[in-house]
Amino acid sequence: MMRKSILLFLYVIQSCIIFGQWNITITDFPQNTPSDANIYLAGSFNQWNPGNENYILKKDNDGKYRISLNIAPGNYQFKFTRGSWATVEGTADGKVISNRSFIYNGTPTDLNLKIAGWEDISGQSTSTASPQVSVLSSSFFMPQFNTSRKIWLYLPRDYQTTSKRYPVLYMHDGQNLFDKKTSFLNEWRVDESMDSLFLTGDYGCIIVGIENGGSSRISEYTPWSHPTYGGGDGDRYVQFIANTLKPYVDENYRTLSEPRFCAIAGSSLGGLISFYAGIKYKNIFEKTGALSSSFWYSSQVYALPRISGVNDRSFIYLSTGAEEGGNQVYDVGRMKDTLKKAGFVEEQIFLNIVAGGKHNEELWAKEFPKMYKWLWKNENFQTNTIENPSLHFVFKRVGDSIIVKGLSENNFTYQVHNMSGQLITQGILSEQIQLPNHYPDSVIIVSVLEKGKTVYSAKLY
Repeated sequence: MMRKSILLFLYVIQSCIIFGQWNITITDFPQNTPSDANIYLAGSFNQWNPGNENYILKKDNDGKYRISLNIAPGNYQFKFTRGSWATVEGTADGKVISNRSFIYNGTPTDLNLKIAGWEDISGQSTSTASPQVSVLSSSFFMPQFNTSRKIWLYLPRDYQTTSKRYPVLYMHDGQNLFDKKTSFLNEWRVDESMDSLFLTGDYGCIIVGIENGGSSRISEYTPWSHPTYGGGDGDRYVQFIANTLKPYVDENYRTLSEPRFCAIAGSSLGGLISFYAGIKYKNIFEKTGALSSSFWYSSQVYALPRISGVNDRSFIYLSTGAEEGGNQVYDVGRMKDTLKKAGFVEEQIFLNIVAGGKHNEELWAKEFPKMYKWLWKNENFQTNTIENPSLHFVFKRVGDSIIVKGLSENNFTYQVHNMSGQLITQGILSEQIQLPNHYPDSVIIVSVLEKGKTVYSAKLY
């Protein structure tokens, strides 16, 4: 018996010698690290598994991440991930870094490390937002929730050079729409898409991006409660947009405020709340973009079209990726059938199943311009704005000249700008406007002014 006890004691001592404790603490990590993210340790000691549940670091009350390893002495290489190699650590601007190396001598060791950045959240030091993007308010008050929220704003490229009024698109997850620097994983590139569309002759649109509320995102984007995830404040959130935010935007910006010029769009839970708004508040939002919508959240969403009724002027764009997982493809197909049974006609619904598409910003960035163009395809903006209803001009571009019809008085002046807002020519309005010889730009804007105020404008091709 004594011999067995001695052998057991020697075995324990030997184990302590062979395997020591290696304590790793992450003292600093990127501010854009998702608040609900797990940080994993992957290295030569665990077959480089980026998502091994046994190697999740624990976040302590001081906000630092820690893990302790009982490991044999040796030369080890490793990296930190957020569960996959797609979310591995990188430099501060998202570039690849070499493997970390550490020679462990077997004695208890504390190692303090910092994570500079993540490969999938790159370019955080540089804003990618276009000059058309601004912050409408960093703390816009939401009386429905007694809180405030940051609101982003995109204004069309000719907003400052014409007196046009524009349709408005309200979107959720505003921090992900315009700027990679502020996005969760990546951005939608909404501003780049709109700038490109404008250069091809698109009329233009004001886009209002509402940042999500972080921990309250689920609650605000869901009209009904889920037995596991809770939520259910979605109707109050839509009331905020319809009754508080929209009136402010209409009052302070040159908008076309009628329902047919008002759209709402989002993805995932943002797609769900957009769909809800477009159906229940159909006389406010007549255009709806519901991408990768979380229709799984509540079966009540399928009863909504029948209960709320149909607006025959409404248009709904439905989209999902073929590889999003779950029942996404089935759910969105079922929703199209539900809409038709409720009274929607085929022309009011567009369904796009994107081959290879996954549930991420890359998919939604590609879908955005398609959604935008389809929602507005039946609207004839006449590419002009009339401040005085008694005025009506017809412009026709012929070579380097613009022929003007409808001129009954000679007290008007004109200005011609290119799509970048640069003045090309100006003067007293007559029946013919002469452009510079061989003027190359295919799209120009003609503005008619009376006493210095723009009273009419048109986009010519």
